[in-house]
Amino acid sequence: MDKRRVVITGLGAVTPIGHSAPETWQAVRNGVCGVAPIAAYDASGQKVTLAAEVKNYQPDDFLDKKEAKHMARFTQFAVISAREALKDGGFTLENADPDRCGVIVSSGIGALQNTEDEHSRYLEKGIDRVSPFYIPMTICNMAAGQVAIDAGFRGMCSCPVTACAGGTNAVGDAFHYIRDGYADAMLCGGSESAVTPLAIGGFTTMKALTQSADPSRASIPFDAERSGFVMGEGAAILLLEELDHALARGAKIYAEFVGYGSTCDAYHMTAPLPGGEGGAKAMALALSDAGARPEDVDYINAHGTSTPLNDAGETAAIKTVFGEHAKKLAVSSTKSMTGHMLGAAGAAEALFSALALKEGYLPATINYQVSDPACDLDVVPNVGRDAELRYALSNSLGFGGHNGSILLKKWEG
Repeated sequence: MDKRRVVITGLGAVTPIGHSAPETWQAVRNGVCGVAPIAAYDASGQKVTLAAEVKNYQPDDFLDKKEAKHMARFTQFAVISAREALKDGGFTLENADPDRCGVIVSSGIGALQNTEDEHSRYLEKGIDRVSPFYIPMTICNMAAGQVAIDAGFRGMCSCPVTACAGGTNAVGDAFHYIRDGYADAMLCGGSESAVTPLAIGGFTTMKALTQSADPSRASIPFDAERSGFVMGEGAAILLLEELDHALARGAKIYAEFVGYGSTCDAYHMTAPLPGGEGGAKAMALALSDAGARPEDVDYINAHGTSTPLNDAGETAAIKTVFGEHAKKLAVSSTKSMTGHMLGAAGAAEALFSALALKEGYLPATINYQVSDPACDLDVVPNVGRDAELRYALSNSLGFGGHNGSILLKKWEG
């Protein structure tokens, strides 16, 4: 069977730098840093005091009070972003079969704040006073489930829980699902909200988070002074469609989705394979899946977490796959602006990659100051730039050894 073509026709986002996809993308173009002192709770007694939170967010600005009341923050972000993606794509079920429309939305942690709150309630009032909504609001799959309920999509509904690779696995799996004939349209992406005392404390004690108190020197991918990532939150949802389905309804097209690779290091709980071998295989698989050559790629939106091991390992992996062409590639990390959105990161970066292709623009790695010989690629330092782009790759590498890579192509009709 011939592989069907898949395109991106709608975008939605709630991020540390914007309450919509256009607002977020404009902030990326402006080089806005979303890192700031933690506002969700008093972090003054902690080693880590910075995060990339969604700013000035009020659920009532986007959702009915009644529906918002029984949605955790990460689910709210997902539903808001999915509604935006559908509206942006001009998509309604009047021109689609709901049984052939599905949802894949990742979350790495789900509603951890709910767990912390209900545990405190249990200790104070007793175990039988835990909220009956605790479980259905907290579980990781509920963002996907609520998006499907809200949209009326009755096809496959799933939630990859693959840590920092989850958002990329979600959009990649959705791409394959449409390409191989199982669906005509998919809402896909990721959502996360884990700026909580327990999450920040846990990531701090495992030495994953930077302890910098300076927002401009906290999330600094590829910089020699990088010292850990900054916790981010938010959601990004993409509407994918089979090409003929999109064209039949006159949809606008952001980019074509052409390749996906996913691997596992099978090596360590948190550390990547030395040299980034697993990530390299994922990139190579994405290229092979698309029938593309390494030299076709113009831009890589790197996983680029700002941890010493990740950035050096990812650089080595890129050199392994691209050889001499690696020197000609632009390789930036938008986590310098958004922080690390965990299960939503890959989805946000897929969105940025699609817009980079559509507008011919390379996002910067902001706040870059000190070069590192182990990260000696063109990281688009500090200022984004216009460029002729045809193919963009986006990488995600997660705890547990999960690796995902997607390849997008400029829409050329």
